[in-house]
Formats: sequence, C-alpha cells, structure tokens
Amino acid sequence: MQKLFRKLYLKSIRVLLVFFVSFFLFSNTENIGINDWPSYNGGDNCNHYSALTQITPENISSLKLAWVYSSGGADTIKNTTQIQCNPLIIKGILYGVSAGSQAFAIDAASGKEIWKTDLKDNTFSMTSRGVSYWTDGRDERIFFGYGAFLYALNAKNGQPILSFGAKGKIHLIDGIKRPGADEYVVLNTPPAIYKNTLIVGMRVSESATALLGDIRAFDARTGKKLWTFHTIPRPNEFGYKTWEKDNYKNLGGANNWMGMAIDQKRGIVYAPTGSAAFDFYGGNRKGDNLFANCLLALDANTGKRLWHFQTVHHDIWDRDIPAPPNLFTITQNGKKVDVVSVLSKQGFTFVFDRVSGKPIFPIEERVVVASTIKGEHTSPTQPFPVLPEPFTRQSFTVNDINPFASNKEQIVAQVKEASTGQAFIPLGKNRTIFFPGTDGGAQWGGAAVDENGIMYVPAKENPVYSSLVDVPPTNNSQSNSSGKKLYQTHCMACHGVNREGNEDGTFPSLQNIETKYNETAILQLISKGRGRMPALTHIKAEESKAIIQFLFGKDAYIKTVNKSNLSESPYKITGYNRWYDSNGYPISTPPWGTLTAINMNNGKRIWQIPLGEYPELTAKGIPVTGTDNYGGPAVTAGGMLFIAATKDHQFRAIDRKTGKILWQVTLPAAGYASPSVYAVGGKQYVVIACGGGKLKTQSGDKYLAFALP
Repeated sequence: MQKLFRKLYLKSIRVLLVFFVSFFLFSNTENIGINDWPSYNGGDNCNHYSALTQITPENISSLKLAWVYSSGGADTIKNTTQIQCNPLIIKGILYGVSAGSQAFAIDAASGKEIWKTDLKDNTFSMTSRGVSYWTDGRDERIFFGYGAFLYALNAKNGQPILSFGAKGKIHLIDGIKRPGADEYVVLNTPPAIYKNTLIVGMRVSESATALLGDIRAFDARTGKKLWTFHTIPRPNEFGYKTWEKDNYKNLGGANNWMGMAIDQKRGIVYAPTGSAAFDFYGGNRKGDNLFANCLLALDANTGKRLWHFQTVHHDIWDRDIPAPPNLFTITQNGKKVDVVSVLSKQGFTFVFDRVSGKPIFPIEERVVVASTIKGEHTSPTQPFPVLPEPFTRQSFTVNDINPFASNKEQIVAQVKEASTGQAFIPLGKNRTIFFPGTDGGAQWGGAAVDENGIMYVPAKENPVYSSLVDVPPTNNSQSNSSGKKLYQTHCMACHGVNREGNEDGTFPSLQNIETKYNETAILQLISKGRGRMPALTHIKAEESKAIIQFLFGKDAYIKTVNKSNLSESPYKITGYNRWYDSNGYPISTPPWGTLTAINMNNGKRIWQIPLGEYPELTAKGIPVTGTDNYGGPAVTAGGMLFIAATKDHQFRAIDRKTGKILWQVTLPAAGYASPSVYAVGGKQYVVIACGGGKLKTQSGDKYLAFALP
C-alpha cells in the first residue's frame, strides 16, 4: 500500500511539473524559442528583433530566394488588394493572411501549404496585419480578425473552434454601439495575449458616426468577455471631466487600431489610442479628451488603468499614435531601466519608465497656435519631447520646396498663401499644411529595437494640405438631399472636392468611375468598405444610390426625413491631399522617406539614410531621395536590418551599425509589410509579404523567403 501511495504521489508531482512547465513555457509566447517569430512584430515587446546570428554583414551577399508562396486573392486588374501581414513562425510553421483576407498555415522551410481558411461571413472588407497564437501546452489556437469577427482557429487544421464564442467567433460590434453610430468595426491588428486572456482593440470609422473605441479582454478558451476599458470615460470614471457631458453617447473613436505590447512578467498591457472622431473638428468635445491619443498602461488581469500619458491634447489633426509600443531596457547613469516608448506621426518618440510612467527624457508643454474656427477650442499647449531627437523635420516653409519641382512658381505662390511653418496649426477655411503628413512621420509599421537599446524607425516626410468647409445643413427640402451634397457630406474628405482623389492613389479618383464599376459594385463598396475605406453603414440605400447617380453625372434628388443627429459635425475636410508637383514628386526637399537609428540610452541619432529610390531621378544624377513607405523593419543579433516598405518594390538588407545597404532584391510587388526572421533545421530565413496595392503599385499575393545557400 505504501508503495502504491508513493507511486501515486510521484505521478501527481510529475503532472504538476508538466502543468507548470507548460504554463510558463507557453503562456508567454516570447519564450517559445529563439528560432521562432512568435507574435506580431516579433514578440510581446513588439521590438521586431531576432536573436539569430547566421546571416551577417560578411555573408549577406550570398542570400538567395528559398521559396515562394502564392497566398491567393490578389486583384491584379484594379490593384485594390494589399497584404500588410507580419507572419508568425512557431515550431517550423508559418501562419499568415492572404491577399484575399484568409488565414493560412504553411511549412516555413518549404512554403508548402498546410491549410487555408475559406471564411465567407457577411462582413466588412479588411486588410489584416496578422494573427495571434495561443497554447496551454496541449491546445493550440490561432486568433484571427476577419472583418467584424474575432475567430478562434485550430492551429493544426484551421477549423473554427466551436466552443469559443458563438460557434468559433465573436462579433466585435457587441458592446460598443451608441446612439447615432454607424456599424463599421474591423479587427485589422492581431490581439495581444496575456496568459489565457485576449486583449483586443479594433478599427472603427473616423467620421462623426464612429463606434466607441473601448479596449476589451476575452477568455482565450471560451470567448467570454473579462473586462472593458472605456477610452471615452463614463460618469464618475477618471477622465470624464476632460470631455463635454455625456460625450460617450454622441462620439466615438479613441480606439486602439495599431496594436499593443505586453510586459508578461509584470502583467501590464501597453495600449496606444487614436484620436476621437471626427478627426479634424472638436467643437462638440471641448477639453483635452482623455483617453484619446494616449499611451495607456493597464493591468492585464483587470483592465484597471495604472498610468497614462496623452501625446496630443484635444486632437484635431488625426495625430493617432501610429504603431504599437516598444518595450526594451536602456542604461542610464550606470543603471538598467525597463522602458516603454511610442512613436508619433509628428516625428517624436516618447519614452517612459515602464512601471511608474515617469518620462525618461524631459517633455515640455509648448504654446501652439489657436483655432479660428467657430466653436473650436484647441488646447493652448502640446507636449514636445526634448529627447530623443526627432526622426523627421519639424517644419515646412517656402524655403523647403523641392528645388527641381516641375511647377515651382505655382507651388511657391500657393505655399505663401497657406498656413504652415510649425506643428499643430489648426485647420481653417484656407489651406493648412501638415508636415510631416497626416499619416506620418512614423506609420503603422513601427520601429525595431536591438539588444543594445538602438531603435530603427522608418518614416516619411510628404507635405499634406487640407481645409475645413461647412457641411450642408440638413432639413426636409429636396435641394439639401441631392446626390452632390450627399457626396460632399460623406465622400469629399477622402476623394476630393472634384472627385479627383489624390496623386498617389491612396484615395482613388472617382472621375469616370462608371467605366470601372457598375451600380451594384459601388453599392457593395459603400456598404462593405475596402482597404482604407470604411463601410458607410449609416448611409441609407436611397442615399447611396443618389451618390452613385451623381458620380455617373446624373445628380439625383431624394426626399428624406432628416432627424437631428448628435454625432454630426458642422465641418468636413477637403481631403487628405498629398502635395506633389506636376511630375508626381513630393513638393518638399528630399529625403521623402528615411530610416533612422537612434541610441535610446541617450536619445541621440546615430545615423539616418534615405529609404527608397526613384531610379529615373537617380539616373539624372539626383541623390537618392527616399520614397513614401509602409511597413516596418526587422533587426537581428547578427548585425542585420531587413526592410521592404518602399514604393520601389525593393527588399533591402542594411548594416545596422552604419546604415549601409549591403544587399537588395526586386520583389514581385511592393512589400508594404514587416519582415519576419526565423530558423528551421538550423537554417535562418527572412520572409516578406509582397502585396502592393498602395501608392498606385500593382497588387500581389506572394510571400517570399530568403536564406543562405
């Protein structure tokens, strides 16, 4: 009997040991293995970093194509699809998202497909940046945002796990509705995972009808909601008095669309947020507007706010924090300090003690220009970090116009009449210039940080101009319900006053649209959205048809009963107008795209290079200018930095110490994504998604992996 008890006791100890080992090994994806790329941007710290050392500056010239995977779903006729996915690699399996927005798994050594989903939910169009992986040591799951749904998939076969949520999925609109809101919500960035908790942000529209931007946590096994953090506070919640009364009922946004980082050891999730909607007018939300434009440190177990910092007060410039935070360690005064940092579209980097939220470098509140728009009350000051040094230029004037601009005299005259020359100039009725532009500066690709605390951040410096116009008043008259005026209300901000779109195709021209799409196809675009365009679910069917008739050159009038909507704004912007000369080049002096290395221990730049090239300009003897770019870098302990991101279809390998380009290759489509680095069978690989589709470049569906022979 004693032997039996002893045997049972030892067996119990072994079971407990297996449980605890499994828990600690698998609840934190950073510990899966040096060969893996276990979560979005390389790990819970979002540092885009791999400790692999096989590929080095000495042997990079031998890097060769190892395999190609065609993921499917690319629209190469209209070039409307993209891939922004940063794939995961776990134990030799690569998990990604296709050009057709389906999740897949392939053999990471060969590119051979293992499974791919065939989801067909009636949901909104989306561009996914990847998936999340969770395991308890036995059960392995992939969490995937498909439009408005969060899916739990079996990692081995891609099938939905029916015990999660409602038959394998959660409808993310549940819990974030408010009066007068539209219904647009998509999960474009992978959820963060802490132990058995999924922490989820989402993209909502940026119009006055946007849904609430709450951050929510769900049980990874069941899908049960565990906690909610209100980014637009309710009565008696901290921050409520930084808004007008009951703004949570008539405003939305302030959402986490860019992703999060997690300190697994401390149980803290770091969640940035974007601006409140409408982005460019805040007369109906007087105050600083916490927790819009904030870095939030939340208890990952409860959602309780630990600390916050607001990077823009009362944002009316669409200055969302554009990328996930970075978690790393620096040395100051001989001591190691764990820090968290966030980038800004303005070209700033904000750095904080990870626990206390105390700024590592001084941040000054500086006086900025006041708004002249009726009803607007801008913040008198904005925060400017003294260090780290900005990674973009901070002003644009007539002296900064491109010396070889093709229509320079016209541009000079227009710049002289515009409001420009410093950061945070409020939009007015005349032309106001954003520099860097409305999407950066830094963009969603974010920054890489190596083991020495050196940060590598891609950015762009393209001027953007816009202005505010009055929204046509709504009443019951037919004249105020024409297709033209509905277009001005709902479409002009992106597609322009004359339906011209913008020069680089980010917002396409709608002129002669009848030659490309019929009425049914346009109705589908309006109701479901696509790419950057959200679904306009608040527009009635007869209003959509009136807009289409206007686009087809037959302005229509409809009778509607218009009710007062607290979500309405009295102003619209005249477009996100990236400013190019008549030859299609930015009007500012180059560089137009950059890659910068910053020593985060002291906040000083180490080097900066132009990122991207226009070969036709280089052939004329013009130094490399850089190009617009989307996507982030990957940095390795072997001394390499890999980045695609640029308009010129190139994938580059750079010496991380010097910024020198050591190797590059032309991709089948531009790689507007971040690369992943991993090893299988003792061989190191780097993989990049080549989806194109932005900046008037061709769409594609391929993933390319490279390795040494």
